[in-house]
Amino acid sequence: MKNLHNYFQLAAEEALLATCTRARCGSVIVTNDGEVIGRGHNAPPLEDEDQRTCNEDWDPTSKPKYDKTCCVHAEWNAILDACKKAPEKLGAATLYFMRIDDDGNFTNAGEPYCTVCSRLALQSGVARFALWNEGEQTYTTAEYNKKSYEYHRKRLQKID
Repeated sequence: MKNLHNYFQLAAEEALLATCTRARCGSVIVTNDGEVIGRGHNAPPLEDEDQRTCNEDWDPTSKPKYDKTCCVHAEWNAILDACKKAPEKLGAATLYFMRIDDDGNFTNAGEPYCTVCSRLALQSGVARFALWNEGEQTYTTAEYNKKSYEYHRKRLQKID
């Protein structure tokens, strides 16, 4: 098995392709034997610039944090790619998510918070979800989903 840092590097390379104006994110889905079965970066649907609505004025309270953009998330694109190429291998695969800065350097992903990504990963059968936060943090997709919802529960408690 390759060094896990290499998988995050592959996700960072994918993030270099991102066309989202708000974040540069990339994901790869890798089987236990090291085969990359899915790749994705954040971009408008179908990479079609006519579908870009990121630059329109949105009321910041009208959409949740994870949906302040028009772009399809890197995780969604990687999952869709893997579902097309090797759906039977998702049950033994890890999704590696990477966020980079404008210079292509690794940045921390933060806590699990996107419930859409967590549910899609869980529903598609991806076994594990890995984030970069000063190093690798890996969760089962069920754990990642629970942590994403816990993040929002904590935020609501702070508001009350």
